Amino acid sequence: MLPTPQKRLNAIFFQTPAGREPVKVWLRQLSALDRGIVGTDISRVEFLWPLGRPFVGSSGHGLWEVRSNMTHGSARVMFMIKGNQIVLLHAFTKQTQKTPLRHLKLAIQRMKGVE
Repeated sequence: MLPTPQKRLNAIFFQTPAGREPVKVWLRQLSALDRGIVGTDISRVEFLWPLGRPFVGSSGHGLWEVRSNMTHGSARVMFMIKGNQIVLLHAFTKQTQKTPLRHLKLAIQRMKGVE
């Protein structure tokens, strides 16, 4: 019998000072199928970290992104590593080749709030 794989990292949601979890809110807006795709990709990072492309990309500044191909387009979930946790900071549906600066700035701002 094969041993049960162990998580290397545990994913947690960033919380605003008011207790809102923006990535969780974004996930709930997706279809069940797309939510499953993104969830599987986040889980892949939890079990197999460190990963590179095509699953994970570096955004610099200690910021990473889970890269998901959903049924209609691509999604990015931006995260940081803190100890043995993946802190899910920001998520969006990708509509351009390059990550828009506003998404990067927001993720960096949230990351500073965690550190």
